[in-house]
Amino acid sequence: MSADVNDGLAPGVEAVTSGAPKSEPAQTRGYRVIALVVASALFMQQLDGTVLTVALPTMARDLATPATSLSLALTSYLLALALFIPASGTLADKFGSRTVFCSAIGVFLIGSILCAQSGSLPTLVAARFLQGIGGAMMVPVGRLVLLRSVAKEDMVQALSWLVMPALIGPILGPPLGGFIVTWLDWRWIFYLNIPIGIIGVIGAWMLVPEVRGDARTRFDVSGFVMSGISLGCLLFGFELASRPGTGWVALGLLVIGAAFGWIYIRHARHTDDPILDPTLMRVPTFRLSVIGGSLTRITQGAQPFLLPLMFQLGFGLSAAKTGTITMAGAIGALAMKALAPRVLRRWGFRRSLIVSGLVSSAGYATCALFRPDWPIAAITFVLALSGFFTSFQFTGYNAIAYADVDKDRMSAATSFYATFQQLTLSLGICTAATVLELGTLVEGKGGPTLGSFSAAFVVVAAISTSAIVWNRRFAHDAGAEMSGHHGRDGHEE
Repeated sequence: MSADVNDGLAPGVEAVTSGAPKSEPAQTRGYRVIALVVASALFMQQLDGTVLTVALPTMARDLATPATSLSLALTSYLLALALFIPASGTLADKFGSRTVFCSAIGVFLIGSILCAQSGSLPTLVAARFLQGIGGAMMVPVGRLVLLRSVAKEDMVQALSWLVMPALIGPILGPPLGGFIVTWLDWRWIFYLNIPIGIIGVIGAWMLVPEVRGDARTRFDVSGFVMSGISLGCLLFGFELASRPGTGWVALGLLVIGAAFGWIYIRHARHTDDPILDPTLMRVPTFRLSVIGGSLTRITQGAQPFLLPLMFQLGFGLSAAKTGTITMAGAIGALAMKALAPRVLRRWGFRRSLIVSGLVSSAGYATCALFRPDWPIAAITFVLALSGFFTSFQFTGYNAIAYADVDKDRMSAATSFYATFQQLTLSLGICTAATVLELGTLVEGKGGPTLGSFSAAFVVVAAISTSAIVWNRRFAHDAGAEMSGHHGRDGHEE
């Protein structure tokens, strides 16, 4: 999803500033090439996700299923990410980053081919889940390569090389998706991944080092199973809550998910290397970033699901025009990247996250007012502004999350953070789908109306606004070493 690019899928991206002298070239040689190879996988992921959202109404007609039911195809992919990302660091430590990275691209491509061949919603959901298993390994493993092989003072440049090419995916995705749906067949969305993936495998095999960390003495199999059952039941419970006639099943899944979550937490407290380490939440900056970022990502997960449906089902726009409009958010996110370090250096993390949270939430709430008679220029301005400030938030959250994490816990921290990132994106889609279904039932229509879309945007905007409560709990000098922010007297605030 586009939110992944807003996050950058990397801690710190441009938000980290360099106060130390540069290392010798020999210490950092090749990081640009490695970053670009990893970026090819991220580009493929983002292109696939953003193209797909524009095609949902057309796919629903072809597969003879309600458009809102296709939220399951989106959440199944994100669920696979949430389930298997925790294992990515361990697998990279054991088998080597290059081997795991290339294998992950291969799994992603197989899943893409199966998606293109799908003739029903269940087969599409299963194929998307397989895609997600590959996606869970690609970018996290590539990110670990950079974290372990690049000097800290060069991390900004390395991560910028990683993120900037991948930002092109969400910009190209919506109009490309509209073109494919209008003049070709939606199945070409998935076939596009094949040449990109082949190039990525060749580049990775030739250029990415076989980096290994300190392998754990054992893989936390029981923790992996328990956390997987918990996350899977919770997510599909929320998903089924949006379907009429599945209330008891949804409730049962939610209860099972909560129970296994409690069991896992007890298990993790007595395990040396848990698959997801809850003790990381004792680090204040990490804890606040996880909570505040999760609330914000619920909204960001809902937006690319809601907008294409509203423009096509509610406004009657074509897929091509919808794609052209929705790319505004990605352009806004791209424009932010050059300004984020300066803003953080001037205002610090706490103040910047509070203000950007207010503006981005107001932008999402404004989407509830969109109507067919709105000027296209006004709609694109609101989307670009929302994308700008939301992307800034995620850059800030990603940077400050790792500010106080020890280097030997970085792998565990990135797995933990990325898992909650994908889980809350999925929850955003479930929340939006639930509100649309409830609106359809209340209004007695055959599908979601503009009123239902407005209600969904108001609900998710209210959720992201609540993140400000947690942003206020950051210390005034939180992340000062990373941002370079100092008080007026020259000392850190």
